[in-house]
Amino acid sequence: MRYLPHTPEDIREMLAVAGARDLEDLFAAIPPACRRTEALRLPPPLTEWELTRHLEDLAAHGGGDWRVFLGAGSQAHHIPALVPSLAGRSEFLTSYTPYQPEMSQGTLQAIFEFQTLISRLTGLAVSNASMYDGATALAEAALMAMRVTRRATLAVSSLAHPHWREVLATYMAPRGYAALVTLPAGPDGRTDLSPLASLPPSSPPAALLLQSPNILGVFEDLPAAAGTIHAAGGLLVSSFTEPFALGLSKSPGSLGADIVCGEAQSLGLDQGFGGPTLGVLSCSREHMRQIPGRLVGQTTDLEGKRAFVLTLSTREQHIRRSKAVSNICSNAGHCALTAAVFMAAIGGSGLRKMAQVNLDLAEYLKAGLLRAGFAPLFSSPTFNEFTLKAPTGFSARYERLKKKRILAGFPLAAWYPDQPAFRDAWLFGVTETKTREDIDALLREM
Repeated sequence: MRYLPHTPEDIREMLAVAGARDLEDLFAAIPPACRRTEALRLPPPLTEWELTRHLEDLAAHGGGDWRVFLGAGSQAHHIPALVPSLAGRSEFLTSYTPYQPEMSQGTLQAIFEFQTLISRLTGLAVSNASMYDGATALAEAALMAMRVTRRATLAVSSLAHPHWREVLATYMAPRGYAALVTLPAGPDGRTDLSPLASLPPSSPPAALLLQSPNILGVFEDLPAAAGTIHAAGGLLVSSFTEPFALGLSKSPGSLGADIVCGEAQSLGLDQGFGGPTLGVLSCSREHMRQIPGRLVGQTTDLEGKRAFVLTLSTREQHIRRSKAVSNICSNAGHCALTAAVFMAAIGGSGLRKMAQVNLDLAEYLKAGLLRAGFAPLFSSPTFNEFTLKAPTGFSARYERLKKKRILAGFPLAAWYPDQPAFRDAWLFGVTETKTREDIDALLREM
């Protein structure tokens, strides 16, 4: 955005149009007790060039040239230049979902294409457009499973993202539901499903909530999980924080998942210091009327031309508000559109190639760390994140690396302080944004 402050003449013209005598008059409707009377403590004004230099200094301090080997829910990926170029066109960037949706065929087609691409990725027939983020998508998937099964108990993997589980617990707390049963980690780095067998018959699980790859970077055994929960009459909800993993693995839907949800920030969205992000949610056709958000369908108009319609919109603002399944409306539609542009730009083959690069770089880093004295915790397959046991004294080395602008992993003890197995466990992540030279620079310091 250009540095174009309003001139006194601009301010006078705008006040005249607004019918206000001065700037203070604009706030007359706000009670005096709710208004700030003293001046803000702000630095002196800067010229455009001084402000630009100040922002560049802040950006550099925030991590511009750092080598970051973290994952844990948010990943840095290369974004082709055509993605922001197309998604930033004014007809996309300034549009808003209209209240007469069929009047905006472009908006509806963009949503339809996004839904189609996400369904191909997840392997399920129906996808909505869209959710706020992966955490709220998981919570909404859990509520959806409870509506379908009419049950009140949820079995949740302890290896799902800890922040997501906190959001899930927050969703459930005021609803008075029966129980959240947390499943422990097994010795192979996968979720231990054995506690499901000990659940009382009076409280059968509505759903089993897994993340794959999980927070340790390990792929869960989804077919085994599906068999276990389906035998108990519940649904399998499979979530993900890294959609690139689906470029190499089979889709969760084809492995038995009934509902798939996750975080799609990796698909063309900058990390942006925490947002905006993009939650996705897919389900089988039989459960589509329980999915939150909106669904766009394809049809033909009176002239036989291809057309798009808002098929379902289970929102509390609409006419049948008493039947709304959620008060979550949609994510910012522009995030979904950006992800659709990204997926269409790289295609299925591009996604596989980029996923393979991620896997290869992660294995290269893992092998180097093992040579440097780290020890494996699990033998199960991983994608672009993995967990290793650090050698004695690594914490001091970690701090030394930070001074050299290298973030070498994440200590899992911060999230699992009560689990001795994770006391010296560190999670590492790497994507195609890192080169072998970047990895070698880290390994030389180990």
